[in-house]
Amino acid sequence: MSKIKVMTVFGTRPEAIKMAPLALELANRPEFTPLCCVTAQHREMLDSVLDIFSLKPDYDLNVMEPRQTLSTITSKCLNGMDSVLAEARPDLVLVHGDTSTTFAGALAAFYHKIPVGHVEAGLRTYDKWSPFPEEINRKLTGAIADLHFCPTVSNRDNLARENITDGVFVTGNTVIDALQTTVVKDFHFSEKKLNTLDYVNQKVILVTCHRRENYGQPMANIMIALRRIADTFHNAVLVYPVHLSPVVQETARKYLGDHPRIHLISPLDVREMHNLMARCHIVMTDSGGLQEEAPALGKPVLVLRRETERPEAVAAGTVRLVGVEAEPVFQMAAHLLSDQAEYNKMAHAVNPYGDGQACRRIADAISWHFGARNTPPEEFRG
Repeated sequence: MSKIKVMTVFGTRPEAIKMAPLALELANRPEFTPLCCVTAQHREMLDSVLDIFSLKPDYDLNVMEPRQTLSTITSKCLNGMDSVLAEARPDLVLVHGDTSTTFAGALAAFYHKIPVGHVEAGLRTYDKWSPFPEEINRKLTGAIADLHFCPTVSNRDNLARENITDGVFVTGNTVIDALQTTVVKDFHFSEKKLNTLDYVNQKVILVTCHRRENYGQPMANIMIALRRIADTFHNAVLVYPVHLSPVVQETARKYLGDHPRIHLISPLDVREMHNLMARCHIVMTDSGGLQEEAPALGKPVLVLRRETERPEAVAAGTVRLVGVEAEPVFQMAAHLLSDQAEYNKMAHAVNPYGDGQACRRIADAISWHFGARNTPPEEFRG
């Protein structure tokens, strides 16, 4: 039997973190010929992940430009993928999650009549505007995809409600696989400030806040709450790797730029972020991926959004949805900083997102689908 040519397509740092271990798994399997195409929707942040995992793309569309719009990203990805797919003719295109690259990659493959596999399928908020544009990106990708790799059973149930039942596999989340590579005991940060923090006696809070739906007053509210936390709890230190978006940079500096225990630093590469997360006390974020990563490291997560497409962590008790109003954001953080029993309850809850074997299950599922394996993969049961 000829080898199965599988092309992974991704363009942002979060996608790269979750697709890199899968690309490496495919490369280590004799039944596959792996190809990698990056759109470079996020150029600098993507490149750092590629370096860490020693991945060299076969194709690089390099679509990033200053202050690009969603239409620009999508059209450039779609046009670029057109020529790549015409040349490479893979048997399967794998896209991840919910970015503009994800949707454009899936649509381009569909136009070329190439099957699509959707990694991290079935996440839903059922609000088309939040997260924006991710909710629609993942629904459109789900409508195109032939294989759906769901992190959890509830993700599979979401697809079933949309009458998507064929080619659906519950695998766990590949980000848990990535953590096994990136987190080490004696880690030295390239950001010198992070090496000087007292992670034992101070309560280091890792912050990320960058989502488009939080631009404007919601982001201002969050920053006001963060500053109040630092003013109120003198053993709390906030570390905020600030996204490169000019909107986020300007808002962070305006509200947080002159506080001695709030450190606004440059974005961290995946290894630095994971090791900071492993050492911090609490994570406060509007990110999707951190809701999965932090619980695997025993860190409570406060989600700075109105809803989450990852309700499994809320149900498990590792994550709390605190919204975007200053008072509840402050109050919930204050509760965790002052109530050790409540903190322990969240920190010791079971992570529902995986056991580090998601990439193996996905590779097994692809092998089975193409007839290179006799049995389907076992399901992840979180």
